[in-house]
Amino acid sequence: MARIAGVDLPKNKRVETGLTYIYGIGISRSQEIIKKTQINPDTLIKDLNDQEIVCIRKVLTEEYQIEGDLKRLESINIKRLIDIGTYRGKRHRNNLPLRGQRTRTNARTKRNSKKRTNRK
Repeated sequence: MARIAGVDLPKNKRVETGLTYIYGIGISRSQEIIKKTQINPDTLIKDLNDQEIVCIRKVLTEEYQIEGDLKRLESINIKRLIDIGTYRGKRHRNNLPLRGQRTRTNARTKRNSKKRTNRK
């Protein structure tokens, strides 16, 4: 089992799919990484040798922000929006959708605190 960026990658998946288990890496970024490291995308993660794993780690640390760093950056950006009082910041503070979705009938999960059940 390969461990990259603090994440145990599933051993019976292809490398292309397995890298997407790391926060901040989707399928397109995974394909970029595979091209840079020149690994066959059809290789299973359990079949990777140590040299290929080290090569993937090197590319990730040098060129991408992933896992904890990315989460920290996102939370800092959200905090900045809240502090300067933008519309999006206010929506974040009130736990409402930010991108123009309607809230009258949808957004049940965002408006969870308003939900009441009838108890007998």
